[in-house]
Amino acid sequence: MVKITLVEPGGKQIIVDAKEGGSLMQAAVAAGVTGIVAECGGSMMCATCHVYVNEDDLEKLPKKSEGEDEMLDSTASIRKENSRLSCQIKIGPELEGLKVYLPESQY
Repeated sequence: MVKITLVEPGGKQIIVDAKEGGSLMQAAVAAGVTGIVAECGGSMMCATCHVYVNEDDLEKLPKKSEGEDEMLDSTASIRKENSRLSCQIKIGPELEGLKVYLPESQY
């Protein structure tokens, strides 16, 4: 398992154990993180699993696909340079200690 920290807008930190090969969205939903809605179940159709990746951790992630980049234009909260869809963040050992911030709203 890979430990990842999700930070709620109020500053509360939630540490989840994410299964290698799964997605960050799946790990967050399984842990009951309410800031990740995941309406489409991870099919990159809704942008309700939007997160802000800690800028120091961005190099750990592969580049956004064209589809992810387009879907990020549909986020409810402001899109930033470090915005990603958590359904597109695949868990591997290189993500140990990853920190992401949840947006104010997913709707």
